[in-house]
Amino acid sequence: MGSGTETENLASARIPKFNEGTTWSKEDDDENVYITDYSNNRVVVWKDGATTGEMVIGEGAQIERSDRLRNPKDIILDKATDSFIIADEGNRRIAQWSRKNDSGIKTIIPDILASSIALDHEGYLYVCDYENHEVKRYKIGETTGVVVAGGHGKGAKLKHLSHPMCIFVDKEQSVYVSDWGNHRIVKWEKGAKVGQVVAGTNKYYSVDPESLADPFGLIVDEDRNVYVADWGKHRIVRWEPGAPKGTVIVGEGTMGNGSTQLSRPFGIAFDRRGNLYVSDFCNQRVQKFMINTPE
Repeated sequence: MGSGTETENLASARIPKFNEGTTWSKEDDDENVYITDYSNNRVVVWKDGATTGEMVIGEGAQIERSDRLRNPKDIILDKATDSFIIADEGNRRIAQWSRKNDSGIKTIIPDILASSIALDHEGYLYVCDYENHEVKRYKIGETTGVVVAGGHGKGAKLKHLSHPMCIFVDKEQSVYVSDWGNHRIVKWEKGAKVGQVVAGTNKYYSVDPESLADPFGLIVDEDRNVYVADWGKHRIVRWEPGAPKGTVIVGEGTMGNGSTQLSRPFGIAFDRRGNLYVSDFCNQRVQKFMINTPE
């Protein structure tokens, strides 16, 4: 996770368009970037233009206590309550930390192994449960959710998921899922019983250009272009709607630590200027890129 930043200007092009009200971004209104530092059990903020990060949640030590983080996996800012919601994997919970007061970390959903979380424009919380191969939607304050993707156990059919790793929710409340074990991105429309493949295939580590290998982070823009952190192929890929294959926008397809290389990319996010942030897992850094977007 992020111990530094590096910028590579690939192009000064159109800024990707994103849906109003979606909360995919890991930044706040001051363009500070928040990073879940998994192995150090903390959340770090990188202020706009800073060269070092500041710890804002957690103490760095791995302690099994309800007032501490243990291997945080994802974070989102809930602007309605001015608080952070955190997928606290090591403590098997969804936690909340208020920026308005020093009330500490509290559990809002217990006993869940979550890999990703999201909020929609109505304030519903979506939780990606990779242990049970499903995504659930929760009303904030409630601990019982409704299955909106998967829920039929592990499998490869379109009613199944296999260790889902990341989710994105659009303004229609469709849920996009990084179906990690099936090497594909699946879209579940609101109320759907099965998903639709929008990127990738079921071919594991295939050399085919249309294949993904263990996809993790994803983002969908207003034009329904899907951006994927292709973990196994060390690259970021964009899939346009209906396209038979994706376009590589970052990375060279092999592991490396150069400014244009990635090594197991994990999470991705855009800021309002169109900069793409990539959590470059094995290089222990976060890189920032400006990318081209399709006309």
